[in-house]
Amino acid sequence: MATITLHEITRDNWRAALRLSVHPDQQRFVADATPIAAVALAKAYVRPGGLVWLPYAILADAQMVGLLELAYAPGSADQYWLYHFFIDQAQQRKGYGKAALRAFIALVGTDHPTCQQISLAVHPENRHAQQLYTSVGFQPTGMQMDGEPVYALALR
Repeated sequence: MATITLHEITRDNWRAALRLSVHPDQQRFVADATPIAAVALAKAYVRPGGLVWLPYAILADAQMVGLLELAYAPGSADQYWLYHFFIDQAQQRKGYGKAALRAFIALVGTDHPTCQQISLAVHPENRHAQQLYTSVGFQPTGMQMDGEPVYALALR
């Protein structure tokens, strides 16, 4: 399998990120608008909720295959969130999702030493994503955000 790495979306790669997409029936699981990267980039600029938003490209070797976004409150212990996580429709079913999640967890653990918990909300009908998240250690919290169940992963 290819080596999976995460790289911040920058002025050098943002156009490639805009070309990423999911199958039309998956769109509602990831974002309300397309392209998904445009939503992620807008949040990095606008900073909803007063959080810092960092969009990352998911690379398989040197090829961009997906995207995810970290939203966090600097210095907090439990305000670290995963948003807009997806693998491009042409690259799905290759194991990149699980590897990208593991890379994301490692990145947050390394770059944000105060972080003790990563959270995410997942569409209640997205069973595949729920299984993926639990396979790397996320657990349902019993809480909801905007009608979606919240999952959390303890880091420390």
